[in-house]
Amino acid sequence: MLTLKTYQQTALGTLTQFLTDTRSKPVADAYATILAGQKRIGETYQALFGDVPCVCLRVPTGGGKTIMAAHAVAMAGKAVLDSDAPIALWLTPSDTIRTQTLEALANARHPYRQALAHYFGDRVQVCDLESLQTVSPHDVGKAAIVVVATIQSFNVSDTAKRNVYSFFEELAPHFDNLAPHLTAGLEKVSETDLLSQPFLTVKDLGRVKYSVANWMHLQSPIVIVDEAHNNRTDRFFKSLGRVNPSCVIEMTATPVPGNNVLYHVAAAELKAEQMIKLPIVLVEHPQGWRECLRDAVLTRDRLELAAQREPDYVRPIVLVQAQPKGGEAVVDVVRQHLIEQERIPENQIAVATGTQKELDGINLFDPDTTIRYVITVEALKEGWDCSFAYVLASLQSVNSSKDVEQLLGRVLRMPYAKNRTQDSLNRAYAHIVADNFAQAAATLKDRMVQNMGFERLETASFIIPQQSLPLTGGEGGTPAVARAGGAATPAMPDCHIDLPQAPDTQNWPEELKQVVRVMQTTQGATVLLNGEVSSEILAQAEAFISNAMPAKAREKVKEQFDAHRAVRQAMRAPAQLGLEFAAIPQLCLNLDGHLEVVERETLSSLGDWSLLDQQVQLAGFGITETVNSFEIDVNGAKVTYKHTDAQQLLLNETVSHTSQQDLIRWMDVEVRQSDIGQAQMQAYLVKMITHLIAERSFTLTSLVRARFQLAQALVKEVKRLRQIAMAKGFQGRLMEMAVPRIEELAHYSFHYHPGQYPARQMYQGSYEFSKHFYPVIHDLREKTQAGAIAEEFRCAQSIDAHAKVKQWVRNIERQEKFSFWLPTATDYFYPDFVAELTDGRVLAVEYKGEPYKTNDDSREKQQVGHQWEQSSGGRCLFLFAVQRDGQGRDVFQQIAHKLA
Repeated sequence: MLTLKTYQQTALGTLTQFLTDTRSKPVADAYATILAGQKRIGETYQALFGDVPCVCLRVPTGGGKTIMAAHAVAMAGKAVLDSDAPIALWLTPSDTIRTQTLEALANARHPYRQALAHYFGDRVQVCDLESLQTVSPHDVGKAAIVVVATIQSFNVSDTAKRNVYSFFEELAPHFDNLAPHLTAGLEKVSETDLLSQPFLTVKDLGRVKYSVANWMHLQSPIVIVDEAHNNRTDRFFKSLGRVNPSCVIEMTATPVPGNNVLYHVAAAELKAEQMIKLPIVLVEHPQGWRECLRDAVLTRDRLELAAQREPDYVRPIVLVQAQPKGGEAVVDVVRQHLIEQERIPENQIAVATGTQKELDGINLFDPDTTIRYVITVEALKEGWDCSFAYVLASLQSVNSSKDVEQLLGRVLRMPYAKNRTQDSLNRAYAHIVADNFAQAAATLKDRMVQNMGFERLETASFIIPQQSLPLTGGEGGTPAVARAGGAATPAMPDCHIDLPQAPDTQNWPEELKQVVRVMQTTQGATVLLNGEVSSEILAQAEAFISNAMPAKAREKVKEQFDAHRAVRQAMRAPAQLGLEFAAIPQLCLNLDGHLEVVERETLSSLGDWSLLDQQVQLAGFGITETVNSFEIDVNGAKVTYKHTDAQQLLLNETVSHTSQQDLIRWMDVEVRQSDIGQAQMQAYLVKMITHLIAERSFTLTSLVRARFQLAQALVKEVKRLRQIAMAKGFQGRLMEMAVPRIEELAHYSFHYHPGQYPARQMYQGSYEFSKHFYPVIHDLREKTQAGAIAEEFRCAQSIDAHAKVKQWVRNIERQEKFSFWLPTATDYFYPDFVAELTDGRVLAVEYKGEPYKTNDDSREKQQVGHQWEQSSGGRCLFLFAVQRDGQGRDVFQQIAHKLA
């Protein structure tokens, strides 16, 4: 099974937490809690299906939405239905994608099916609406059933023409002996049904209709909606409401108002996980399509030379977007031009259009396949995916090419989802027919935001002008200027600011007038500033332009200036220029003569603990059954089930068909821990279940009925016991922890790698940082909501401005693969900032704010940071910065004192 990427695990974990929370609090409150943890303000939950949870996971193009959806089936089944055999209705936007999804989920070798098998084993049935009739009532509750259908299949505008609403006698066994409260919400046979299904008679009027829609309604399925932004109509909501969903999980790259976005994956996270090729090296071709095609061929040739130095086989492919009928560069013309003018062998060219399907049946990953050029006009067929695609050559005008972003998405996908040793193979390339870089980049950015799920600020740093891959023997490319440290900094592109009308520059300062040109356009005017102007001049230009604009237009001006600053930041960032960040020593322990980084596994072993040595208890767990509800109390959070039939009472007193040993075996799977042996865990579970029955007076039946909540409570209890043991072991060994010697540094250090920085909520202030290692800065706000300068921003400023700081990183919390961390007794501690100094030392800064806010957690961080510094022999520095320290020094003075 494919291992989920960190962002996929985080997104699914957030979904599971939300769905679990909806069991004990209103859906809107559960949603608000999740958003508060993400620092998202002003977004409210839209109750589309009453109290049925309906949320969206936003994942950019290339992020693996479908495999996430496959995992979500099991996770939602446990969180919402307490079921390890749920029923899911998987809705796709088209019949093509329905067929592809159905085939993938049914194929035991496909990662989507393997994701289901990870949770359900062979207890999985995948079917479409037509084969649903083969599902037996005995399968329900014993196997996970995934029904794949198009959204259109449930259209309620004309139910007589939809099979899902038709009467099928084959479904009769599923409706046998239904209690009255279950039939109340089901559709009945009507006179319209008699007209459309002649085998029904007047005697059938009013009886429960044996339909797929009614079967769905009975099962309360988990509903997965692919490409959910396409379906925001009343008809869709009515259609979905008829199947009585237990929850609705939407997946899309481009949500619209009404999609309750629970979690947004940033494109930088995909890049960090080696899922997509970024940045996009963009070349504009004002001369026309021939020059565009020529340079695309040269780019591909260069990449093929680089690919020959790779250990794995890669054959770079160009996607050529020809012009539609009536244009000059139509498919046949382009094909002949490639053959006759560019000397491309015919067997290297394939045409993929609605009428010419030369890719059908061809495996492009096969080394024996010769295809290196694919010509299309519009979008390639849905689901087409070949990560060997590297270069897009769009011969259509960039403004008129509505499918350019779909083809760009094809070249963004990373071969086999891993970085290449040749850096040129970790990028995507786009050759566009456009008058200038600014025009081409602006159009691509708009398409990437609107149709591919990128954030606007992300795109600014992800699209760069051609310079790092010269097309002719070392010549060409954008000129570069010298940079301190030996690397060359590329010349900045000019700044284009589009305005509805030309600004009045009469009273502008003379120094600003000298670097500004104003050009009239059909839409108003464009202000052009030289790319190399200082950040002060840029800020001055923004102020003069904005102050003369109406309030509503200022935001658009700000967006354009922010985007240009992001480009400047990206092109000057050390990581983009091929520079390296110093290795950062990690805290280690000498265990049995071997050095080990103090990771979670190390901390767990330090506690030297056993579950069997602990007191068996489960405080806060309780079950209460009344006439109207069945409540399970887990650590103060009550999960309530409503009874619809009084006959369900006293079920806990009935003898269970599940034995105590069966329950223990089930619990062993659910509660299993990597650092606890199975024999120890099973013995602990025997003690716990015996305790709950003999000493807490729970019946075995009640524990079986509440087994999912019991498993959650046990996981929390084991975590509590582990943390107590870890804290004791950590404090006892802290003074022995040390950073490795210089000769051991290579094996016991952390490295910041270019392209591996999963930033979210990127900095977009007016101040330009000059030394941040990466092109974007994670979660840094220039001002507070009240308009004051943010404290952490001042800390970043002080680091960036210090002469002894060579480069620095805004460290990302809870990203153990991509961020520097130090161990604590219970988890990892991620300093806010990490800097490399000009003399080779490294500085870690944790910013706390006011000193009086210091708590036990802060004191532990100070202890760990102090030990890291003290054990390094002067190679590492640690600062616990505050707004004002005991000597009255601000953060600038604290950093200056530390580096003195």
